[in-house]
Amino acid sequence: MTTAGADQGKRERPVLIGVTGNIACGKSTVMGMLGELGAELIDADAVYHELIAPHRPLWHALQARFGDAIVSSDGTIDRRALGAIVFADPAALAKLDRITHPAVITAIRDRVAGIQGRVVAVDAVKLIESGMAPLCDAVWLVTCDRAQQISRLVERNGLSRADAERRVAAQPPTDGKLSVVDVVIDNSGSMKRTRDQVVAAWNNLVPGTPPGAKADA
Repeated sequence: MTTAGADQGKRERPVLIGVTGNIACGKSTVMGMLGELGAELIDADAVYHELIAPHRPLWHALQARFGDAIVSSDGTIDRRALGAIVFADPAALAKLDRITHPAVITAIRDRVAGIQGRVVAVDAVKLIESGMAPLCDAVWLVTCDRAQQISRLVERNGLSRADAERRVAAQPPTDGKLSVVDVVIDNSGSMKRTRDQVVAAWNNLVPGTPPGAKADA
């Protein structure tokens, strides 16, 4: 990873911020704040959703590996059914990652290459595990209390508490990521506290870019 400096206006691509953190820690909140500051936003999960549209290459790869049980009657991948398989079996989750990560990374790199803005932020749960982190100029880790993660999953996703706890437990602890991230955003407190952290990190990475500016690269 490199730090954007005074010469970043001469860059051939935008400054790339990778935003990661475990499920329901508040990555979307931080991404929204980055968008307000002027970053172009890419959601890795949305990219993945597009890549698994019926009969696209990644759709075929998942159907071949996990079977017809993950395909809905309308031909789309049933992500709830797929999640029930992989979050209950670490080996299955690892296989899913090996299938999906390269395709998603390639698609994101293509999108970044086509963006004219000065800063791009990518939201990816497995930014580090997938091997995407070295592509970023800075990696931000969003954290929050475990109890908050579980409550958000229950309320937001309609999961039972047991399912929410299982999904949180299936992800690696954030402590193991601290040595490879540049910024930690603690989203356990108020929105103002989170925003203050985001603005400070933005100003350190992209000096001279006023909030809301989307200057051409």
